[in-house]
Amino acid sequence: MQLIHLMLLLFFILAPTTISQTLLQVTQNDGLNEPKPPNLMYCESWRLAVETNNAGDWHKIPHRCTDLVKEYVNGQQYITDSKVVARHAQAYAKTIVVAKDGKDVWIFDVDETLISNIQHYAIDGYSYRSKVDNESAFEKWALSAKAPALPWSLWLYKKLQGLGFHLVLLTGRKETHRNSTEQNLISAGYHSWKTLILRNSTETGKTAQEYKASKRAELVGKGYRIHGNSGDQWSDLLGWPEAKRSFKIPNPMYHIP
Repeated sequence: MQLIHLMLLLFFILAPTTISQTLLQVTQNDGLNEPKPPNLMYCESWRLAVETNNAGDWHKIPHRCTDLVKEYVNGQQYITDSKVVARHAQAYAKTIVVAKDGKDVWIFDVDETLISNIQHYAIDGYSYRSKVDNESAFEKWALSAKAPALPWSLWLYKKLQGLGFHLVLLTGRKETHRNSTEQNLISAGYHSWKTLILRNSTETGKTAQEYKASKRAELVGKGYRIHGNSGDQWSDLLGWPEAKRSFKIPNPMYHIP
């Protein structure tokens, strides 16, 4: 009799564990938790490293990641990532009391920030190194003034205008591209910016970070308060003086130091 009681006791102790293990095996085998392919896992981590600036001065999309980059920049995830950045920027902007002296500004980069050059970079199969490596081809594209707006950047741009910010567009494009750049921005839906700053011939030797930081310093020297800065490159955002808040727009296609 004692043996029967002991067996019953063991059953009630072990049965829940056995059932749980069975349920766990069923859950693990339902296809929902299958591991991602190694290339996909690596490329997602590589893209995260790019966006967080952990990749540093990278020069080329890894060959095994070109298809992932193509799928990303043409897909819903890129739009959603851009939306999240724009929403955070708007939430921050709404906390600022904009003065009536016209000195509260927000800076936007142009390429891959306000407008998209995906049509141009797709020609090289998304393995393009950077605009610097094939500048003549990019200049031809820039002169065509065909780049469309990035939807959530246009949304943020208009929200900031509604809040009373003066918008400064700071781009690494050459001064000789002013007319085509203005034409492109207007056709894409942008208007009424405070100023459009382009790189002149005396600034060609500067890195993008040096050039853009120097232009921000000029603005601060004139009494402007730079509350926000939106750009797709870390070189758009880093360097003294920085904006009070900077917002990095995703771009795994190329890196400009």
